[in-house]
Amino acid sequence: MVWPNRPASSRHPLQPATATPMPVHAPHCHAAALRFTVAASAAAPTPRKAAVIVGGGLAGLAAATHLTSLSVPFTLVEASDRLGGRVATDVVDGYRLDRGFQIFLTAYPECRRVLDFPALRLRPFYPGALVFAGAGEPFYLLSDPFRLPLRSLSAVLSPVGTLPDKVLVGLTRLRAAATPDDAILSAPETTTAAHLRRLGFSPSIVERFLRPFLAGIFFDPALDTSSRLFELVFKRLALGDNALPEEGIGAIASQLAARLPAGSVRLSSRAAAIDPSGGVTLDTGETIPGELGVIVAVEQPEAEKLLPQLSSMIPEKPKKKSERSTVCLYFSADRALVQDPILLLNGSGKGIVNNMFFATNVAPSYAPPGKVLVSVSLVGSFAGRDDAELADEVVRELGGWFGAGEVASWTHLRTYRIGFAQPDQTPPTTPAGRDPRVGDGLYVCGDHWCSATFDGALVSGRRAAEALAKDRGLPS
Repeated sequence: MVWPNRPASSRHPLQPATATPMPVHAPHCHAAALRFTVAASAAAPTPRKAAVIVGGGLAGLAAATHLTSLSVPFTLVEASDRLGGRVATDVVDGYRLDRGFQIFLTAYPECRRVLDFPALRLRPFYPGALVFAGAGEPFYLLSDPFRLPLRSLSAVLSPVGTLPDKVLVGLTRLRAAATPDDAILSAPETTTAAHLRRLGFSPSIVERFLRPFLAGIFFDPALDTSSRLFELVFKRLALGDNALPEEGIGAIASQLAARLPAGSVRLSSRAAAIDPSGGVTLDTGETIPGELGVIVAVEQPEAEKLLPQLSSMIPEKPKKKSERSTVCLYFSADRALVQDPILLLNGSGKGIVNNMFFATNVAPSYAPPGKVLVSVSLVGSFAGRDDAELADEVVRELGGWFGAGEVASWTHLRTYRIGFAQPDQTPPTTPAGRDPRVGDGLYVCGDHWCSATFDGALVSGRRAAEALAKDRGLPS
């Protein structure tokens, strides 16, 4: 696989490493704190001839920042009490808890264009992964052979894949990095599982490494996700770094929100009905006029409730269960049982843990001084088990990884259940994005209308704003 850029050294991979900010250069923008204040009130008058944006996740924020750059007035209504959608971080007793396992890929072109990377103070992951293969076995280290060739030699004889598998990973990396995006997005489409078989990967490396790694990205252990999306993400992994913002993944949304005009955002305002000619009606009965148009930037299930016609505009897919849910559990510990900023994957095929890592190894700011934050991710909803039951089971399972005595002192901090972690990305898909226009003066954006990535959400939001401006004859 392809991993973040990190200078090679002779240090053993399980010895302490010091995380330093990643030197990524990007155009300068205004920095934003994780916690931001939106200067808005329910009593603020809506500007005459304005647009309305429904939803304050990444897509809605992208649409809003683009309209701001065009000096187009708008009101953004958000149902919750904060902006960011699924891209959020809570501060609990000094710990920074991202709402679900999320890693930022620095090679996304729209992210590089829109975000101020230095202000995010990105902290890189180690360019590799540790694979738990089963009780009584050591962790097997996999490193990027192009960035850490000497350390990669230790993986040649590991049972995680065959030698041809490891050569094939490198060849797939080179091909992905050299393939233009339009070629990836227009290639014949199948599932990721079928695509990996066609590429020639053995069951060993698929089951022990690729399946848990990709399940952590797509929340799809069956690997039914589109081969186009796999290739697109694989390319970004090849060209960039995996990282976390120093103040949590929510810092991305905070940075965008800080650019919006005062009074343009209304929190705790849920849209109940949309009429492009009449505007957006809230669940309180109030109507917000949207003479310039309405941009719907909410998650797919909510978008289809507000706009029932959307379901007929998306290609019908085979009737099969395609859950994209995840549960993320956080624990406090006194010490990290692995010292590198590295992802640990469950390659044993047993248990409920998919992946985990010691977040403070990546960014020490994720916990108070002297404490360690442990992040554990499960794939699925686990609706039949309560939080305490799940936490106990996770601790027991990880006791088999590290030793029961090592994890017994961990303190459960919080559990996040993300019922809709991603839209359905099974074939057929349109990762290049659909036309945002769904009616006269009505536009849709979000990762369900493009690719299910940070970049897909940002691109779709910008395109919706561009379409609105063009349709209204506004300067762009």
